[in-house]
Amino acid sequence: MLVNDKILRQALVSVNSTIKDVIKNLDQVGIKIVLIVNEKNELQGTVSDGDVRRGLLKHLDLNSHIETIIQRDAIVAPPGLGHKMVSQLMATNQVLQIPVVDEHSHVVGLHLADIIWDEVNISPSRSNLMVIMAGGKGTRLLPYTKKTPKPLVKMAGKPMLEHIIEQAKLEGFVNFVISIFHLGDMIEDYFGNGDSLDVKIDYLREQSPLGTAGALSLFNPPPNAPFVMTNGDVMTDIRYGEMLDFHIRNEAAATMAVRVYEQQNPFGVVQIEGIEIVGFEEKPLARSHINAGVYAFSPEVLGELAGATHCDIPDLFEKLQAKAKRIVAYPMHEPWLDVGRPDDLNLNSEVTED
Repeated sequence: MLVNDKILRQALVSVNSTIKDVIKNLDQVGIKIVLIVNEKNELQGTVSDGDVRRGLLKHLDLNSHIETIIQRDAIVAPPGLGHKMVSQLMATNQVLQIPVVDEHSHVVGLHLADIIWDEVNISPSRSNLMVIMAGGKGTRLLPYTKKTPKPLVKMAGKPMLEHIIEQAKLEGFVNFVISIFHLGDMIEDYFGNGDSLDVKIDYLREQSPLGTAGALSLFNPPPNAPFVMTNGDVMTDIRYGEMLDFHIRNEAAATMAVRVYEQQNPFGVVQIEGIEIVGFEEKPLARSHINAGVYAFSPEVLGELAGATHCDIPDLFEKLQAKAKRIVAYPMHEPWLDVGRPDDLNLNSEVTED
């Protein structure tokens, strides 16, 4: 499918851009690729969402120049190439997008595979489960959670849990499972079986706190397909469906969404060898990857969990690693907030209780 002129113009990004510029473009256009051009509109290469995430794993940040993540060997097609030939070119090279360039390397079009075009217009329906961990006591958010379970505390007029469900629903998820413990009856009373949101909701009812992963042991029967899991207090624009696709594509047992965390050293660092001073670094910035509280799992993972036994996510991943199961990181760049303090709620809206 050849995109229209409007989408083509939106897909063009200057070679002088930053990763932040590319992310903004990818989010707006939704075709999973941008075309990098110079001031003469000559194609310099492409950048995909995957290229961005791989760059973030290499400790680039949002203000980094795109130079090191540009794919300069992009497959291109000449103007006028027929649909059948374009489809064969895509199949042969295992690509879903092919820029159209003229004899002067000017970008004049963009072919999208039908599957991408469909996703731009209609979110695919997914039968995979979306699991939301909502059993915590929310002690960090006292007094708001004294009489209200944390996932029901409102942001922008809606409970956090409702925001998560609606975000996932936009990507085709309709089957939800919510783990509950602290004031769990209030969550069940509010959401019921999901009819009010046009989804299906089941519950994993913890009789005692089972940790950040233990509630998965309560599945009966267990899911027979990969599923997504998120903490009930993580507000993010992450594309749950794309993360699930990433997990499946990489044949992983478990996938963890990770974010780059930056920490500024408030002091000048002195570099020494023995007693010799060999250098200085003024207030260096340290970068590391942190757990973002969103995961994708394959059904085999549930075999590592004994029935109704406490288990936290790090322990589960360590068990999988010890058995040489594939565990991978999904680097995310989307807006993200782990709601742990009243101030976090105030960043978004007035805090209200039911």
